[in-house]
Amino acid sequence: MANLLLVEDNTDLAQGLAMVLEFEGHHVERAEEGEKGLDLAEKLELDLIILDLMLPGKDGYEVLGNLRARGIRTPVLILTAKSQEVDVLMGFELGADDYLTKPFSTLELLARVRALLRRTQHPTAIGPTSGPVRRFGEVEIHPSRRTVFKGGELVELAPKEFDLLMALLDRNGAIASRTDLLKEVWEYNYTEIFTRTVDVHIRELRRKLEDDPSNPTHILTIRKAGYRLDV
Repeated sequence: MANLLLVEDNTDLAQGLAMVLEFEGHHVERAEEGEKGLDLAEKLELDLIILDLMLPGKDGYEVLGNLRARGIRTPVLILTAKSQEVDVLMGFELGADDYLTKPFSTLELLARVRALLRRTQHPTAIGPTSGPVRRFGEVEIHPSRRTVFKGGELVELAPKEFDLLMALLDRNGAIASRTDLLKEVWEYNYTEIFTRTVDVHIRELRRKLEDDPSNPTHILTIRKAGYRLDV
């Protein structure tokens, strides 16, 4: 059983999601406003926060930013009715761990929750935890410290961005499919579920590490196959 916080202002949806999650054996606290959600997140010992982005008053972006600024590292699954990629990117930039776009199926919600809880309760390190500095182009990676530099300047990567980068780097130029990356980095077992999580994180890695993100020279898309890192 895990302790979950659901921050969702749609009462009917919140009731339905809470019922599904409680049927799975979880304890679910609920909040319909961002301010209350932030307050509960600070007071309670939580394993996962499910956070709607469109909330009255303090919206989900503000709640997420405040959580991370206050040092609360509880995994956050964001819910959004928006289909624009920029909204998802902003969520990841603020420290979200995963996202679901409404409407979504119960199966998909439970798959994401299980994957996030596995990482919380049974953390594993992706890639080497020690060893020499690794490089490609102007990028320098220190695995043991989980730090990345480009042209001598520190680049701030989100935890999953770093894990994804290491998963690509460890393949020494071999192609990694989206399914393989979802299993390895996000620990998804429900590979039939469509998700753009990998694509969104790849886009962020390119933005931060490539000289020209629209024409990458290192983090490459292999059509109908996946991605590879050209060192």
